Amino acid sequence: MILADKIIDERKKNGWSQEELADRLGVSRQSVSKWESAQSVPDLQRILEMSKIFGVSTDYLLKDEEGVRVTTDAEYTEVYTRRVSMEEANEYLDETNGFSRKISFGVLLCVASPVILIGCLALQSAGVLFSTENAAAAVGAIALLAMIAAALIFFIPSGIAHAKWEWLSKEVFETEYGVDGMVRSRKEKHQPSFVMNITLGVVMILLGVIAICAAALIDEKNEALVLGCTCILLALIAVAVQRFVRVGIVQGSFSVLLQESGHSKAAKQRDAAFEAIAGAYWLCITAVFFLWGFLGNRWDICWLVWPVGGVLFGAFAALYNGFHSCD
Repeated sequence: MILADKIIDERKKNGWSQEELADRLGVSRQSVSKWESAQSVPDLQRILEMSKIFGVSTDYLLKDEEGVRVTTDAEYTEVYTRRVSMEEANEYLDETNGFSRKISFGVLLCVASPVILIGCLALQSAGVLFSTENAAAAVGAIALLAMIAAALIFFIPSGIAHAKWEWLSKEVFETEYGVDGMVRSRKEKHQPSFVMNITLGVVMILLGVIAICAAALIDEKNEALVLGCTCILLALIAVAVQRFVRVGIVQGSFSVLLQESGHSKAAKQRDAAFEAIAGAYWLCITAVFFLWGFLGNRWDICWLVWPVGGVLFGAFAALYNGFHSCD
């Protein structure tokens, strides 16, 4: 068995894809592909790293004959396993708490960004402040883009600062004595806040739905009233989502340190794929909103893409998670 075959064999024994092995070695997937097809040979440093992560001797990897698969002893392997100290765990949890505040506020700005636009259209429909629908739409669109720009001020710097902890979600690690107990204790203290915020968020969304239904029952032809209640709905949804994101990030930080099932390698890959799909989806929804509004000049009803898009996205998320939970 040559080196190429041994790399394939050890990679599959660990259940890793070529990309996962490449990430662990700090190389490209194409490099791993070339090693496994015997088109090139890894350098000595990569050989040493593979012996550590596979838990075998370098002799086993380098000798072309079948040889004996010598597993390195536990003490040798432990040296190369990252350990999280009590100080690091507390620092990570504290920084994640601050990170959650900034990210959740940025999310609130994004979700609430159409509120001013729809509010301007409601005022114009009521004959207040704006003389034409286009003028109201222009002011509202400027406000929408300004709120999204403000959200980026929270997203980008906080994301860059928090990136130093990404390895916790990507690497296998061990925790020092007492860390698990400390994390579980903080998780228990956070649980009442988590439950309360989730409950309040759900109640807010229901109140928003009640407001829009009430407007339709009172006078569905009163455009200003319907648009005004739509503003209330979106504002309540924005606050609710902010609460969900805020407590969800903090709750997730506990799961990361405890290395619970939701943070397995397969789950992380599914989450990354879902985030990419979600980003593309909401960009399309935003594009439909503006195209319908500006090209179709239907600002009176184009706001419907947001609640409809939200319902469809929720259904897709449920199906996606349900399908992958069966893997």
